[in-house]
Amino acid sequence: MLYGADYNPDQWPEEVWDEDVRLMQQAGVNIVSLGIFAWSRIQPSEDVWDFAWLDTVIGKLHAGGIAVNLATATASPPPWVSATYPETLPADESGASYWPGSRQHFAPSSPTYRRLAGELVRRLAERYAEHPAVVMWHVGNEFGCHLWMDFSDAARDAYRGWLEKRYATIDALNDAWGTSFWSQRYGGFDEIFPPRLAPYSHNPSSMLDWRRFTSDMLLECYLMEREILLAAGATQPITTNFMGPFKPADYRKWAPHMDVIADDCYPDPANPHRVRDAAFQRDLIRSLKPGVPWLLWEQATDAVNWRPANAGKQPGALMAETAQSVARGADGIMFFQWRQSRAGSEKFHSAMLPHAGTETRTWNAVTDLGARLGALPELPAPGRDAQVALVFDWENWWAVEERDHPTQIDYLALILEWYGAFHARNIQVDIVGPEEVDRAYDLVVAPALYLLRDEGAAALTRFVEDGGTLLTGPFTDIVDAHDQFRDGGFLTQLGPVLGLRFEDFGALAGAAVSASGVGGLKAETAAVPGAGAVAGAEATFRLGGAAQSGRLVAESVHATGASVVAAFDSGLQAGAPALTRHRFGAGEAWYVATQPVGNSPSAAGTAPDALDAVVAAVVEASGVRPVVEGLPAGVEAARRGDLVTLINHGDARVEIAIECTDAETGRAVERVALDAQGVAFLLAPAAVPPALATPAAEPSARESVPSF
Repeated sequence: MLYGADYNPDQWPEEVWDEDVRLMQQAGVNIVSLGIFAWSRIQPSEDVWDFAWLDTVIGKLHAGGIAVNLATATASPPPWVSATYPETLPADESGASYWPGSRQHFAPSSPTYRRLAGELVRRLAERYAEHPAVVMWHVGNEFGCHLWMDFSDAARDAYRGWLEKRYATIDALNDAWGTSFWSQRYGGFDEIFPPRLAPYSHNPSSMLDWRRFTSDMLLECYLMEREILLAAGATQPITTNFMGPFKPADYRKWAPHMDVIADDCYPDPANPHRVRDAAFQRDLIRSLKPGVPWLLWEQATDAVNWRPANAGKQPGALMAETAQSVARGADGIMFFQWRQSRAGSEKFHSAMLPHAGTETRTWNAVTDLGARLGALPELPAPGRDAQVALVFDWENWWAVEERDHPTQIDYLALILEWYGAFHARNIQVDIVGPEEVDRAYDLVVAPALYLLRDEGAAALTRFVEDGGTLLTGPFTDIVDAHDQFRDGGFLTQLGPVLGLRFEDFGALAGAAVSASGVGGLKAETAAVPGAGAVAGAEATFRLGGAAQSGRLVAESVHATGASVVAAFDSGLQAGAPALTRHRFGAGEAWYVATQPVGNSPSAAGTAPDALDAVVAAVVEASGVRPVVEGLPAGVEAARRGDLVTLINHGDARVEIAIECTDAETGRAVERVALDAQGVAFLLAPAAVPPALATPAAEPSARESVPSF
């Protein structure tokens, strides 16, 4: 188990470095990420290079038995870059420059930035690729974290080239974007600009391509640096740090280019959904590269500095949150950062070594955690342990949240609601794209899959045909990969699978609001919730012997073969199907025509109601089971191969009857006692049905967590 933190010795005088190594050893640290923001120290001016200090630091770490995850240092250009080459600066949607003085102040598509960054990477690689201390390469840092979009002239030029490569002809682009609407037809690629500030809505098809382009430009920066490292002879794993469900970057397309997936995760102690949201993020990261352990590169030891109010962690929460990562496949646990900064924007951010020193609660928690992780045996790689897949797709995320829709949808929030219903039942879930669905799963849930590509629809159809259970809806199978309606209406791909015909959306956005503005001009309706919408905030139906509620929409669908499980009993759709099921091939497909309302769970993880009623029905129909049966509320269970991790997120001590082997002691046990925030690592082989026994592909030599 790797254990460590970002290390920024360039912020401290050299006399501190020996103490750092000594305390790292005391804390159980065996790896650090080094030099992430050190560009200005390595290259103080364009023709001056200083590696002497970095040589010294790496040497001290190596002598102390601490490995180095060496950063390429390209995440924050030094002041001389902006002053000498202003064309490297990004711009906002008004065309105004983002200026230096913070970080990530570079246009990802700027040829000048890429040239300068590439030279820095080349020199680092040539100097350190064969250094025995360097076991990994950390490319950039949190690509796009603060700069979600760049509208600069560099982006304009790159966007035109990206579009020409994608479409080849301007006629093909016009067709894909539907530019006959609003007189937007282009005569050439040089007429196209980034979607800068405009009087009203941008073309949604163009916005979808713009988001694809933005993700690709960030990925190109990573790939440029990766290729330089490889050309210099680097044999260590190369990766960068993801940020969970981060909207601007389609990590599913990035993942094949990462030797190991690394992630940064900062659960908010004040968020009542903290446990659910963190579990979802870790399941997402695990699912991006199945069968390969991943690394938690950043988390906080205590409070962060960047929320409006920065609560600290409760006693034991650091271990409990860390265990969520280990339980879901992490073979490395790291923090931002090693030593708390004494200056700069993040000086109030917690660290492994607090500014208050070693006689602190945080230091004790850090050293205790290091000792416990260090005592763990070698853990199994994450396998195909989940019977359930939840479809979460970046391109759909971009498209479904565009404006001018029947209702506004927060796609991530909706996905988290569905995930939470399974998490509360301790049913393990993989997070996949629609094209990744296969019969390794018994149940697939695909909510609000508004943009459904042909390949994804084919995979979902095969899944049901071959015996799987699909639950989808609402607002699903509406547009193609260009965000255009298909011929023949809606549900054109999944309608036969679902046994349904789709008529209308029936938005539930409150009382109708006038969409007319001053002087008869159209107002900015996106700022008016419920503008022109059907009256009524919720639709009701009965399921599980109780009244249930739905929100967002009450769609008008007609059964053409499906059985009606529940019908709306109020509103315009009274009597129409709310929940259906349909036999198709060897499996069955369910459709829910509204978003079931779920109660806000407590910190102990109480299951939602209407949402849980729907999930209960499909769980029973599909036969999926929890990781461990009958656990008390607030106790989380997750499996990675033979390892079962139990985490008590509740406030009271619990005892659990389970026959297993304690992974930490090797002793057989029949009962496990967990204090509040307590964790148990247990070995309990699963009886895996043949359909789920498909082994993950063997990772390559590079696709592995380094050991030393």
